[in-house]
Amino acid sequence: MIDDIKKNTKSRMDKSIEAFKNQLIKIRTGRAHPSLLDSIQVDYYGGMTPLKQVANIVAEDSRTLAITVFDKELTQKVEKAIMMSDLGLNPNSAGTVIRVPLPPLTEERRKDLVKLVRSEGEQAKVAIRNIRRDSNNDIKSLLKSKDISEDDDRKGQEDIQKITDGFVKNIDDLLSLKEKELMAV
Repeated sequence: MIDDIKKNTKSRMDKSIEAFKNQLIKIRTGRAHPSLLDSIQVDYYGGMTPLKQVANIVAEDSRTLAITVFDKELTQKVEKAIMMSDLGLNPNSAGTVIRVPLPPLTEERRKDLVKLVRSEGEQAKVAIRNIRRDSNNDIKSLLKSKDISEDDDRKGQEDIQKITDGFVKNIDDLLSLKEKELMAV
């Protein structure tokens, strides 16, 4: 029973790490990366559709993204969606290809992004700790119903803590990598 709780804990924590990684990808560094535009939605025949479903996005060079829209009528809507996003980007249209130059980050903007990254990291750690709490409560309920002994309870909680420590370290490693990436000029 405790093994099932540990497996469940690991899988839930893995999902939290994946969600954290997805949040980090959305935070822009100085380099162009197609996933930067993943959060942008375009009005496509009355429904909001992710940009990557209506266009091909590639990194033309380290500072420019090139977007090839599949339907020519959508070009202006895609441009507008990029301008309206909170990314602070100004697309340039050249026929069917939209180029999005990424301006270099100022020192102040870099520091703001580092604060944002740390905030996301703290949220991920809180999620991990909540999963730990739930797992420990599951183990305690097994003890209350006398399905396990006190020794098993203590051992199970220690194992859950070790798992938690490993995931928190993983978050810290991801944070330091992203901070280095942001502060690199």
